[in-house]
Amino acid sequence: MLAGAVLLIDGYDLFALGTVGPSLLQYDDWHVTPSTLGTLGSITALGMPVGSMLAGWMGDRYGRRRPLTLFLTLISAAMLLAALAPNLATFAVARALTGVGVGALAPLIAALVADHAPARRRVLCIAVVMAAIGVGGTVSAVMGRLLLPQTPFQWIFAVGALPLLLVPVVRRLLPASAGTGRAPRAERPRPLELLAPGQRRTTLVLWLATFMSFALIYSTSTWLPTVMMRSGYDLNSAMEFFIAFTLGAIVGSIGLSVLGDKGHLRAVTVGGFLVGAAALLALSTDQPRPLLLLLSALAGVGSMGTQSLVVACMAAHYPPALHATGMGFTLGLGRAGAIVGPMYLSAAVALFTSPKVGFYAFAVPAGLGALAVLLLARSQGRDTTEAATCAGPEQLRQVT
Repeated sequence: MLAGAVLLIDGYDLFALGTVGPSLLQYDDWHVTPSTLGTLGSITALGMPVGSMLAGWMGDRYGRRRPLTLFLTLISAAMLLAALAPNLATFAVARALTGVGVGALAPLIAALVADHAPARRRVLCIAVVMAAIGVGGTVSAVMGRLLLPQTPFQWIFAVGALPLLLVPVVRRLLPASAGTGRAPRAERPRPLELLAPGQRRTTLVLWLATFMSFALIYSTSTWLPTVMMRSGYDLNSAMEFFIAFTLGAIVGSIGLSVLGDKGHLRAVTVGGFLVGAAALLALSTDQPRPLLLLLSALAGVGSMGTQSLVVACMAAHYPPALHATGMGFTLGLGRAGAIVGPMYLSAAVALFTSPKVGFYAFAVPAGLGALAVLLLARSQGRDTTEAATCAGPEQLRQVT
């Protein structure tokens, strides 16, 4: 429950910028433009790898409790700073610090769940806890639906400071020494082996798929409500569609993982990307409201729900001796997509006048992600359930 609460905070803080995007664009004091909004999204993403690497080092050196306490405090302070920011520069600093906190919490919770979950249900426990990120995004959208535009957008960030109340709970429930034990390290191959003749194609294709997955997630989480308002929807409708998007991400993340465990992992992953691309394109057309809500949910399935399958593909296509190196480098390089995605959307919106261009731009990384996974070799004979088990702890790094 504690792990789920922390990742709910993670999701709320991550999606908060997308929730307030339309309000920021209408805030005359700061003169925010679509390009500025994309830059703010990229600044948030830029802090995530810093937080992830720092938290991983601290978690091994000092145990789980101390860094978890530190980064919960940091992310609460950053959200409070965003709420009180007197100018856009201070707000940008707050979002950078939020990115550090968001990046740090996920690997710490990954280690915590791996420490305490039963071995036979570890992947299921991780998937359920990971779904809390989507729940946090839903809470953010619901808050936006209830408060905006009649309430200043700063209140959305002020709510994000409440996790400070969890710090005493963490200190009470977690022993100071939790997680300090170290397993013997196996000999690791050199990273250059990822580009050896037998692995080069797999590595390059997985790098592309992971980059596109991150670009899709972070562009939609930052821009979807704004793009829908540009297409003629009012703010309340845009928030409702965003809620459906995050709910679809929650269900899709677990549901697609179950399908992937049953075999045909590559086909399920390609299908997930294509579902997302088709749903995002269909959102640009006039449809009955219930169908638009369903399409928003399917767009969530195709973005966040599909990324866990991309991680499972890494385990299925790298030999055991290259699992850690392959996943580490692929996820690390793929995080560049989290930085490029929001900037790419802001450029598309700024360069083209059509209100539907945002939906077309969303569909591009989804389609390219499907193409990349399609280029992977078919199953190399390893059991997909075993592959998913190997990938389980790494799946938690997909949001950082």
